Amino acid sequence: MPLPLAYLNGQFLAQEAAHIAIHDAGFIFGATVSDLCRTFNHRLFRLADHLARFRLSCTCALIPQPVPDNEIADIAERLVAHNSAYLGPGQDLGLVMFATPGPIAYYAGQAGGPGDGPPTLGLHTFPLPFSRYQRLFAQGAHLVVPDRKHVPAACVDASIKQRSRITWWLAEQEAHQIDPRASALLRDDLDMVTETAAANFLLVRGGAVLSPPRASILGGISLQVVQELCSELEIPFAERALSLSECISAEEAFLSSTPYCIAGISAINGTSIPWPGRIFQQLLAAWSARVGVDISRQIFTNP
Repeated sequence: MPLPLAYLNGQFLAQEAAHIAIHDAGFIFGATVSDLCRTFNHRLFRLADHLARFRLSCTCALIPQPVPDNEIADIAERLVAHNSAYLGPGQDLGLVMFATPGPIAYYAGQAGGPGDGPPTLGLHTFPLPFSRYQRLFAQGAHLVVPDRKHVPAACVDASIKQRSRITWWLAEQEAHQIDPRASALLRDDLDMVTETAAANFLLVRGGAVLSPPRASILGGISLQVVQELCSELEIPFAERALSLSECISAEEAFLSSTPYCIAGISAINGTSIPWPGRIFQQLLAAWSARVGVDISRQIFTNP
């Protein structure tokens, strides 16, 4: 019986057979860039934007990417066309792209060091786990601002979407000790808020949607959609440094992220935030209309 497919280093293969070598630089150095795209009604959303960000991440991380974007797009479309057949009614896919500098041969007892071999490129899909996001839409997101700070851009360019995630792992564990349901919202070295491990952060003050400056955060594709929808709805949108006190006293706040698009925030550091906010609801409705899917309903009616 056919199985879901993945792509790894020039080959399509059964997803369960796709494995990375234990001496790959992605494991040894944590030198992995990635991107995550999703489907609506089994069609990839903003694939060109995700490919552009993936290419930028590879360039900034000095990870060679010899496969051109049009070929990666063809691979992605082929995987989605094949793997969507395994979905239940109302389900959609997440598509992961990742790249590493490739195997480090001397860790396998062979000749060659980091970057001497061909780079690794992989793509795979998974059914979006909507049940994981139901609490966000039923109760609103909880955020905790831990003591741990965001990695400075002088150390790692914020525009790189990467999997060197130990800082985020530790921040999340610190947040969970305070509130097991919370995600960590980090600050930079000037104590201005940045983002969470998996989402961009936005708030509303004076009727305007505000985002931390893009130079200090990952340039989210979903963040770009929020800005576009604000323009369509004639809601002011701006980027500026945001203090924690501004966040806690916000008129409303929300997260934007590829899997669930946009979710309202109901508490920051234990302080309640008005939820669900009017602007959040406007943006969610506009997003649903744009993609032809009732986003909230899809999350509540699928596993």
